[in-house]
Amino acid sequence: MPVQNKAMLITYSDSFGKNIKEVHQVLKDHVGDAIGGVHLLPFFPSTGDRGFAPSDYTKVDSAFGDWNDVEALGEDYYLMFDFMINHISRESVMYQDFKAKHDDSEYQDFFIRWEKFWQAAGPNRPTQADVDLIYKRKDKAPIQEIDFADGSKEHLWNTFGDEQIDINVKSEVAKKFFKDTLESMVKHGADLIRLDAFAYAIKKVDTNDFFIEPDIWELLESVRDILTPLQAEILPEIHEHYTIPAKINEHGYFTYDFALPMTTLYTLYSGKTERLADWLKKSPMKQFTTLDTHDGIGVVDARDVLTDDEIDYASDQLYKVGANVKKTYSSAAYNNLDIYQINSTYYSALGNDDAAYLLSRAFQIFAPGIPQIYYVGLLAGENDIALLESSKEGRNINRHYYTKEEVAQEVQRPVVKDLLALLAWRNDFAAFDLDGSIEVETPSATTIKITRQNKAGDHVAVLEADAANKTFTVTADGSVIMSK
Repeated sequence: MPVQNKAMLITYSDSFGKNIKEVHQVLKDHVGDAIGGVHLLPFFPSTGDRGFAPSDYTKVDSAFGDWNDVEALGEDYYLMFDFMINHISRESVMYQDFKAKHDDSEYQDFFIRWEKFWQAAGPNRPTQADVDLIYKRKDKAPIQEIDFADGSKEHLWNTFGDEQIDINVKSEVAKKFFKDTLESMVKHGADLIRLDAFAYAIKKVDTNDFFIEPDIWELLESVRDILTPLQAEILPEIHEHYTIPAKINEHGYFTYDFALPMTTLYTLYSGKTERLADWLKKSPMKQFTTLDTHDGIGVVDARDVLTDDEIDYASDQLYKVGANVKKTYSSAAYNNLDIYQINSTYYSALGNDDAAYLLSRAFQIFAPGIPQIYYVGLLAGENDIALLESSKEGRNINRHYYTKEEVAQEVQRPVVKDLLALLAWRNDFAAFDLDGSIEVETPSATTIKITRQNKAGDHVAVLEADAANKTFTVTADGSVIMSK
């Protein structure tokens, strides 16, 4: 089915129930009309990074189910799959064939061969300045040695974890792989493809190798050319200054609102609504909004939406107000790759406070775009310290494994019932149409009034909230829907 203007759940295949079949059952039995779409986080065989080091896109990991389970889910919900356009696992057919056959492999150009890449740039490259210029996720050069069966060695470009080897996106063999894989995803039910880490995919001498124009537009357009005839959309994923997603949006793509999470926290910590109002006025309609995802809460995403002092204030308050939120959980001690994210559930970031949390979701529901709700957030989940400590993985604080029995219990909590009711109402109310309008007012320093109206002008939704007192009222065509 095509992408719908209905809230999307983000979940792993084994965390909202133990497999895809149980995810489907839980949604039908306990969530109902609150959710219209599902972003099923990587469910392919993978060798690391909780699915983001895929080894084979042609299969569903048997621990999660099979293609029949995925397609059955797609009968009831629009679906988003992840495509890691920047990298693939060392256990992939491509890597293993290249390792075995070296220059005789059909995949000899599938990866970015570090020495070959720099030889084309001239003698004595790369210099230290070349390496320093690269937008890196590591302190060292983004490379990994490959030992070929013939006894020779080379280095391949390796931006992320050891299992995630970068793809040479300009090679013909990679282009064929992209086309085959994307077409297969749509065949199995994908209505939307999330392009993970796409901004790293273009490597070019004398650049920082991140979001390189115009090459990045050519890459995105090549993917869109494959998917448009199949009536599927692209959602490029990027954590950067808000002007970069804005540029992507201007090219007609869906984007993420990653500035909203920290801006909303700042609003609820400070009680001041001006920054949130300013951000909502400039946000596009063709986007997916977030407060939480499978990663941490982004800090730099809100740069220049909030001032540096306001970002520092919100970060400091997160550690003071948040329940079981500690700086060490977002540090190298807990294997964190991105030091510009804070590891916490959104509910715990607000001190496990029901009133503050429900208001944060009301803001998200009234923001331009389609709400994406992470599965832990849908259940107003607290930080999972036991999972964090047992794994020593910082992001696991926000990755609790819910059984279907736990979900059945959690949906009985008043805050979860209220959230599900708000989402179900929003999904069916015409005022939230993406071709409609939004008006934002701040009657006082601590209050905000958000009005959403459909294009025809015959349906109006209004949120009036006090960020200091954490109270709000929602009305639809003049009738009160919820008042807290």
